[in-house]
Amino acid sequence: MFMAERDCYLTVPFMLSEIIILHMQTKILFIIMALSLGAILPIQAAINAKLAKTVGSPMVAAFVSFSVGTIGLLLFVLAARQISWQQFAVHGRPWWLWSGGILGIFFVSGIVVVLARLGTVLAFSLVLAGQMLAAILIDQYGWLGVSIREISWGRMAGVILLIVGVVMIRKF
Repeated sequence: MFMAERDCYLTVPFMLSEIIILHMQTKILFIIMALSLGAILPIQAAINAKLAKTVGSPMVAAFVSFSVGTIGLLLFVLAARQISWQQFAVHGRPWWLWSGGILGIFFVSGIVVVLARLGTVLAFSLVLAGQMLAAILIDQYGWLGVSIREISWGRMAGVILLIVGVVMIRKF
């Protein structure tokens, strides 16, 4: 066996282990990112609830929140040069692609009302339970163009435990 050939056999497992480590680090980064994004929701809701109390209306608070967010996002996409007017073409695209903002209106204005009545922990445990139930159905049936990921007993057990957690939060 030549030296280069031997080095190749030694290098391949090392390279594979590096790829696996990099993949795990990337996955951990995305897990941390998802947890951080989850932490933003109750913070945003609490801010919007206070804003609603200040301005006297959950809908006005939602409007202010969306307006500030729209301006911030516009400045970001302009600075990052990630916008072209061709992206706004609607021909040949499903109508529901444009409904995310409307759903956001329901969430932002609705959570302001719910948070004030139920408290942050109960409100968001219920939101989380609703998200998990919807996510399982979306994955199971491939709704909205996502890849199908069938319901497993483990996933169902997780959702059931989440619902039990919601009941415990509500009870205690």
